[in-house]
Amino acid sequence: MYDMTIRLQADSGVCLYEQIYGHIKKEIRDGKLLEGERLPSTRSLADYLQVARSTVDYAYGQLSDEGYIEARPCKGYYVCPLEEMLQEESRGKAVSDVPENVRPRELPETEGEDSGQSCMPCEYDFSPHEIDMSGFPFSVWKKITKNILTDANSDLFSRGEPQGDYDLRLTISRYLHSSRGVNCRPEQIVVGAGNDYLLMLLEKILGRHVRIAMEYPTYGRSRRIFQSFADHVVTVNMDESGMMVKELAKEDVSAVYVMPSHQFPSGIVMPIGRRLELLKWAYSGADRYVIEDDYDSEFRYHGKPIPALQASDEHGRVIYLGSFSKAIAPAIRVSFMVLPEPLLEKYRQDCSFYSCTVSRIDQSILNQFIRNGYFERHLNKMRKIYRAKHELLLECLRPFQSAFTVSGENAGLHLLLTSKKKLSETELVRLAEEKGVRVYGLTDSMKGTEGYKGSEDGKAGTILLGFGALSREQIEEGVRRLQEAWL
Repeated sequence: MYDMTIRLQADSGVCLYEQIYGHIKKEIRDGKLLEGERLPSTRSLADYLQVARSTVDYAYGQLSDEGYIEARPCKGYYVCPLEEMLQEESRGKAVSDVPENVRPRELPETEGEDSGQSCMPCEYDFSPHEIDMSGFPFSVWKKITKNILTDANSDLFSRGEPQGDYDLRLTISRYLHSSRGVNCRPEQIVVGAGNDYLLMLLEKILGRHVRIAMEYPTYGRSRRIFQSFADHVVTVNMDESGMMVKELAKEDVSAVYVMPSHQFPSGIVMPIGRRLELLKWAYSGADRYVIEDDYDSEFRYHGKPIPALQASDEHGRVIYLGSFSKAIAPAIRVSFMVLPEPLLEKYRQDCSFYSCTVSRIDQSILNQFIRNGYFERHLNKMRKIYRAKHELLLECLRPFQSAFTVSGENAGLHLLLTSKKKLSETELVRLAEEKGVRVYGLTDSMKGTEGYKGSEDGKAGTILLGFGALSREQIEEGVRRLQEAWL
């Protein structure tokens, strides 16, 4: 079982344990938690929600007393079978559930194409796009692959469904609901080989006439894809809460692309107030949609888990994008898109003849990897690894506090350093390279974007420092060299 996304409201007047109890009870009655499904341990759920373990114990105890769950010695808590009538009632209104995120992104060869980064070999590369593969469960992946190929029949080698195999879409829907609060049916999910394919598929769904707004700065690869087909692409400035919706309202656009859970490259996490403003903008006009790229949502280091923007959408205006590239491995190349109901019929009319771009064998492997609990264990392991690296990097950067401002440190696999001494981005990159260290400039994400003026001397430069692929020793030595270069 995955950890649950539960919106706890400390000022609601309802005890926290009653809120947990009520949420789980409703999930069971609605058929979103199935008979025999294991709940998170009390310790795990308490850590995830950042509440006392006794609070979860009280909630589980009440659910157990009422017969919704049962405790199995040495195994944990499991959902009890309900009366058939209740099961039928819940099936009639249930949205298939579950878990996560992620939203990983596929990049290795991307930003470097126009980033202007030198080809000079560097010993220490603080790339914000790379991940740590040392913790990947190769033996598990190999075992699942072997079992699937051993038991394979002719059906596995047929073309399959255009949207992706139903079993995988069901697993993804349950995973998204549990970990990100996303409400969707498997029928709303489209599986594709990377976000590039899914964004280009949106051209067929939204139409070439679409006018799109993006954050400034934004993810360069998505910007280039939109520019390849959209009638018009504009950028909207951000403040400390993300895209400024008042500025967005001045633009003649029908879609907006945002990364509310961890904006790239700024690292901003959009608060709930700004999210509701964005939804209000979408609701205020006909055929307006928000494209939510749930980038780096799996890796959050401060505060309680924040549900996806789609979880707050009550009128079907959010198109949700996620990927397994960062959470598992870039080579997985499996992304997914959740279409709101108003666009689902349009997809079926105009796009159902497109074949799924992910091998059915890869889909089967990923499905078993998630469904059998391996993905959850891998994700928990990587969270601990990245948290340790994140804390080490922040500790190593303490001497920089007088000369730099650190930001974007609440989530993701990179943070930002902004010079207080007005050193330009170009100068910072050059000085780092002289010490054998590669860093990445914030304005690299703006090239080719309307309003981009470049990194000008005399203006404070901002540098992205990624830590995902570096070892602890590399982080320490790399930062030591940056200290020699910049301080």
